[in-house]
Amino acid sequence: MEEGLNQLREKGATEEDIKFAMKDLGTKRATKYGWPNTYVFTKAMGEMLLWHMKGEMPLSVIRPTMITSTYKEPFPGWIEGARTIDGLSVVYGKGKLRFFLANPEGVIDMMPADMVVNAMIVALVAQANQANHIIYHLGSSISNPIKYHSLPEYGYRYFKANPWIDLNGKPVKVCRVTILASMAGFRRFMFLRYQLPLKEDSSCHEVGDLYKPYVFLDAVFDNMNTEKLLSAAREGEVEMDLFYFDPKSIDWEYYLLNVHLPGIAKYVMK
Repeated sequence: MEEGLNQLREKGATEEDIKFAMKDLGTKRATKYGWPNTYVFTKAMGEMLLWHMKGEMPLSVIRPTMITSTYKEPFPGWIEGARTIDGLSVVYGKGKLRFFLANPEGVIDMMPADMVVNAMIVALVAQANQANHIIYHLGSSISNPIKYHSLPEYGYRYFKANPWIDLNGKPVKVCRVTILASMAGFRRFMFLRYQLPLKEDSSCHEVGDLYKPYVFLDAVFDNMNTEKLLSAAREGEVEMDLFYFDPKSIDWEYYLLNVHLPGIAKYVMK
């Protein structure tokens, strides 16, 4: 990293050029070790560091999947900023998204933020007097899966009934999203529809490459430890109405149409 920075500065690179060069270097470093980007790479590094330095201290690791807006607390639909799939919801609601790269039958793994917090609190209590080390996967892909092809339909239904009002005070019309099931199809679509060159360096292609490791992930996450934690909490007479974190309780259609997308519209879209 220092060598790269020195070379850029010797060449008189601007701060903007340095920022993009460092991002590119970080991505290459991550992919070298098997991670698609620096975000997940540094999360893995942090976890490895904890395992290496834990000594005799019992360690609990919580691995949530995609965290979405709150299910109930502090109130339904609260969210701060647009991340991962939520950024696409914002762009779609503003009428700027007409296609999306994904495996339509792929499972998207989501957990509301308050469920993640509740699981962390219960895990903290469960492990307080234990000597063992444990990893909890917090996700919905096994117990209550939802597939990518459902998301555009829910988005269309919500924003058609509740259109975003633009700066001119006019409601924005949305259309149904086309799901493209391969990178080749994605690039071909971009060429035919928008006359963008079939090159890797187009910004749209970069977005496709960014999401590719996730939208084509043919996997679900083992949540056996979390299921055991749920059972132990119920047997220990934990107030599950207060410390709820069972993804099986989520009605995805109701949550997305009445909680999550309204939360996106209220707290994120400007």
